[in-house]
Amino acid sequence: MSTERTFVMIKPDGVRRGLIGEIINRFERRGLKIVALKMVKMDRKTAELLYEEHKGKSFFEDLINYVTSGPVVCMVIEGEDAVQVVRRMIGNTDPKEAPPGTIRGDFALSKSENVIHASDSLEKAKREMSIFFDTSNF
Repeated sequence: MSTERTFVMIKPDGVRRGLIGEIINRFERRGLKIVALKMVKMDRKTAELLYEEHKGKSFFEDLINYVTSGPVVCMVIEGEDAVQVVRRMIGNTDPKEAPPGTIRGDFALSKSENVIHASDSLEKAKREMSIFFDTSNF
């Protein structure tokens, strides 16, 4: 086991529905530490950078429009095997396949509006953190 940092973003539907505190509480109760946190209204350029791996896919425009539709909460979370732990906690992208007890299983309404984003590897975490935070500060 190793201490890692990962990137997590509460998406516009999670912010609109007042789930910020509940989601943060789940991470903290799990023993993870929030080392950076901010709320931003993402512009199109930043959204396209964050989701560049999906460029050209049929859902790309809808995804960009959705994540720029309202404020998001960006976090850097630290803990033992944080990438894997956080991914298990958030559940499957499709809430119908996310088990109860996961964030998406409990709160997501659809595959397109699924409350939360989390990096799926250490490499992506480093890249995604650097989009929103000056990582030289931590």
